[in-house]
Amino acid sequence: MASSSKPRTSPSRRTTIAATTIGNALEFFDFTVYGFLALVIGRLFFPTFNSYGQLLLTVASFGVGFVMRPLGGIVIGAYADRAGRKKAMTLTIFMMALGCAIIALTPTYAQIGVAAPLLIVFARLIQGFSAGGEVGASTTLLVEHATPANRGYMASWQFASQGLGILLGALVVGILTTVLTPQAMESWGWRIPFVLGLLIAPVGMYIRRHLHESLEVAPPSAAPRESSLAEVCREHGRTVLAAILSLLGGTAAAYVVSFYMPTYAIRELGMAPPVALFGAALVGLLSFVCAPLVGVWSDRVGRKPLIFWSRIALALMIYPGFLWLNASPTPAVLFIVVGVLSITLVIQSVPGITMLPEMFPKHVRASGMSLVYSVGVALFGGFSPLISTWLLQVTGNKLAPAWYLLAMTVISLLGLLWLKDHTGRDIDATKPATAL
Repeated sequence: MASSSKPRTSPSRRTTIAATTIGNALEFFDFTVYGFLALVIGRLFFPTFNSYGQLLLTVASFGVGFVMRPLGGIVIGAYADRAGRKKAMTLTIFMMALGCAIIALTPTYAQIGVAAPLLIVFARLIQGFSAGGEVGASTTLLVEHATPANRGYMASWQFASQGLGILLGALVVGILTTVLTPQAMESWGWRIPFVLGLLIAPVGMYIRRHLHESLEVAPPSAAPRESSLAEVCREHGRTVLAAILSLLGGTAAAYVVSFYMPTYAIRELGMAPPVALFGAALVGLLSFVCAPLVGVWSDRVGRKPLIFWSRIALALMIYPGFLWLNASPTPAVLFIVVGVLSITLVIQSVPGITMLPEMFPKHVRASGMSLVYSVGVALFGGFSPLISTWLLQVTGNKLAPAWYLLAMTVISLLGLLWLKDHTGRDIDATKPATAL
């Protein structure tokens, strides 16, 4: 009997990792490629503004997708706790593809006027709703297919898949800007990544049909139970608040380094678009390669020590990194600064994303995870490029983004102190405590 059970367990876990990673990477490709095309989209959809206004409105429309993340996290998280993780992840696939299709097919401002940016914003809202539910459902499923000894490794593939999506998005846009003329890029080339993103629906469905559900779904005849969101807020309110605060530093830094840095390098430092985009691709590559290694590391030494010391390192390196980059704006310096900051982000983000589902009991785990992650990212992640752009304009200081990231990183340590580390424990054996 023992020998017959082992083959079923191992392939199931490998299938879960592959299906979750590939599907989530496709979602993040669709969601984030918009940020890499900020300058082009600004000229096409906000042409009545000056270059600064175009950029500000484009990064604002990038951030507006994050406004819907909390709602998507709440609705789809509750659906995942009621109908299962697998159905919720299938739903997010189709919603992300719908948003991508709208962006790919929307005429420009010159063709249909103000309806063009309105359609873009609507598409970003749909994508934000989808992304808000995707992370909670997929991370929860990965954690529930793990053992207490390898939860960090399993959950690390959620962050690795985000890196893979960023890598693919940056490479596609970087290659297009290299092989196409600026005129061709503005005319039709910018639409190609979104057309490619439409592949998410058939590919995602094919991959995720092989997933194994980790939640025992109640039969339709079962008595209705209390809203999972209400239970999370009532029973785990302190954990939710502390976890959101803890996310502040990591998400702000991740979205500035990953998505705003190419725009910063092009606009503020005068670098060629392909150089800046390949810098973003480096972020994705390091995230994808290093995340599983950090996951194993967190299973051995615990989540909180890695998060704490990597944030201290990040706080010490942010300002010198931006200072060096502005003093010597070369591709080599850009790659070094982005690479070092990316590694510190991986070291804190992998154990951070593992801790979130570990804090909640199974029947509300997806809801709790989705609520914390989507609210934290909406408040401190998606609008980081907008805040950085605004700070640069009002202060005239090219180091303003560094000061913003430094403040967010230090403040986030307060939330971390209030959270309990469940490394190595059976999170389904007893109800997790909410704080130290």
